[in-house]
Amino acid sequence: MTDASMPTGFSPVAIMVAPNGGRRLKADHPAIPLSPAELGRCASDCLDAGAAMMHVHVRRSDGTHLLDADAYGAAIAAIRAEVGDRLVVQITSEALGVYSPAEQIAVVKAVKPEAASLALREVAPDAAAEPAFLDLLGWMARERVVPQIILYAPEEAVRLAALRDAGKLPWDDIPVLYVLGRYTVDQKSAPADLLPFLDAGMPGFAHWSVCAFGQREAACVTTGALLGGHMRVGFENNLQLPDGSVATSNAELVDTVAALARGAGLKLANAAALRDMWTI
Repeated sequence: MTDASMPTGFSPVAIMVAPNGGRRLKADHPAIPLSPAELGRCASDCLDAGAAMMHVHVRRSDGTHLLDADAYGAAIAAIRAEVGDRLVVQITSEALGVYSPAEQIAVVKAVKPEAASLALREVAPDAAAEPAFLDLLGWMARERVVPQIILYAPEEAVRLAALRDAGKLPWDDIPVLYVLGRYTVDQKSAPADLLPFLDAGMPGFAHWSVCAFGQREAACVTTGALLGGHMRVGFENNLQLPDGSVATSNAELVDTVAALARGAGLKLANAAALRDMWTI
């Protein structure tokens, strides 16, 4: 369970679970949640294990990646039926090579979720796409939809910070996710992969999280937490426990990193604390 009380002035660590992604199927792991009902049950289990937030993908009937407002509505309703507002629910706008930036923007506006992730390289792949991206952020600010900008490389962090520092964002800062590695077969991330994002010459963000691929996922996100960040784990990026065995569920991955964080003296944020931490 998440910690009910935190000392004044202490920033607790939030765990986000990314339980399914847009690629893996039941053949990869039978416990990957694909239907709304499965996502609801997974949400309840992960909440009990220590999660404060859930990153949600939805699928077509054949299991392939989907961006669709009705499908998101059904998934969010199923999650809320199980956990109420005790988890922040974040939808993805990920293209996965299927959707255009305009389609990604359209689904965020159609759903109007509590939170949405946006990959900078997808939604704003170049300067010509920046006006539409900035317009979306303005809409999100007005509608109180919390963004998280996904950054796959340090140069993307530099680009986002330049937009922020030029006053082009509707907030003074913006939550980001540092991705340690790529969606490739047998990708294995390492804690040192975080260092380029945190180099002394790099821009900083007030609220940053880490996700990683493979067996060292827990080590990577715990390193991030010890350095002031937040943790994202789940079957989207990794199926293994630190000892190399296959996790039985997303909740087991959450429970593993929750135990590591507590063992290092960190407090865990619940959803209410996470909402309070956002600076937007």
